Amino acid sequence: MRIPFLDLSSPHIEMEEELIEVFRSALRSGSFVGGPMVEDFEQAFAAFCGTRFAVGVGSGTDALRFAVMAAGIGSGQIAITVPNTFTATAEAITQSGARVDFVDIDARTYNMDPAKLEQYLSTKCRWDDASGTLIHVELGIPVTAVVPVHLYGQPADMDAILEIATKYNLTVIEDACQAHGAEYYSEKQGRWLKAGSMGRAAAFSFYPGKNLGACGEAGAVTTNDEMIAKKIRMLRDHGQARKYHHEMEGYNGRLDAIQAGILLHKLKRLPEWTEQRREKAACYGELLAGCEELVVPFEPACAKGVYHLYVVRTEAREDLIRHLSGAGIGTGIHYPIPLHLQKCYKHLGYKQGNFPVSEKASREVLSLPMFPGLRLEEQEKVVHQIRHFPAATPQGRPDRLVPAPVA
Repeated sequence: MRIPFLDLSSPHIEMEEELIEVFRSALRSGSFVGGPMVEDFEQAFAAFCGTRFAVGVGSGTDALRFAVMAAGIGSGQIAITVPNTFTATAEAITQSGARVDFVDIDARTYNMDPAKLEQYLSTKCRWDDASGTLIHVELGIPVTAVVPVHLYGQPADMDAILEIATKYNLTVIEDACQAHGAEYYSEKQGRWLKAGSMGRAAAFSFYPGKNLGACGEAGAVTTNDEMIAKKIRMLRDHGQARKYHHEMEGYNGRLDAIQAGILLHKLKRLPEWTEQRREKAACYGELLAGCEELVVPFEPACAKGVYHLYVVRTEAREDLIRHLSGAGIGTGIHYPIPLHLQKCYKHLGYKQGNFPVSEKASREVLSLPMFPGLRLEEQEKVVHQIRHFPAATPQGRPDRLVPAPVA
């Protein structure tokens, strides 16, 4: 029995006739880019996220970039995010013309640590009364935005982050690319809020492997700000307010109608798939109970994660990957090199040790198989192999996995 890390075939086979009908509809209407299918999906996804607007774009990276740009974040500014994320988060900042900077993560949730954000803003920056902005003391440029990432499908601590952002006059853009349908309980508002509804804008990716995935590239920005939505509609379409009238330089970042139609059909099934993911996560937690060899995911009481990934930690990761692979079990690493140590950001001047929690996580995190159709017997096999994995100790004796304590 081989167990894939991700099964993209089964849900599409189940929905084959519905998805083929989307293609037929596009063929018959001749509407391939934009049009009614895109508009219908935008309305449905906005309602799903609890926002006034959703704007479909060509990819999750487009969504991040356009959200940052539409919020007015650009050249001569700093936007803060975390090192433990996919590179698109930082690309969105730098490709808008702004400078990216980092704060470390919480060791349990892997999301932005609000205390580290406060520390950065209070020790590296000064308030300028004349401009009403926070100035980075060393660089002499304003810090204007923060981009928290809802990593692995679990929302960041948004009450704390939003409170800090308000204190320092920062714009908050959510990176919700892995968090479709995730919920956060806001003590401040006294209610559950969907990921993508809390910042000034939020970005979603519909890459095929996401919880809500297209059959190709696609993305969307959600917002309650009408001006942000209007700007993104222009940015995605060469800066056009209407055909051949370009109010700004834009991009070719439109959402294909076929992808929008596919997403609209799959969106109807997303709540069911999310519940199945949460059930699989709970099952892993029960099966791994008492297994001191691994650190299992932590879900705070204020969060309802959607388990885009089920991520454990161990100091014996590389050996465990080989062991599981030999048993026919697929795994992933999200992510093996934190952004501040990537070659493309070498010019920022960071080095090993600057963000120790992210660095430790990058050496230890391991993503186990996780998808809605994962069967109990498959999970039992995964856990059986983990529990019976002989890891070589420094003395060369066969032993069990070395525990990976929380930093």
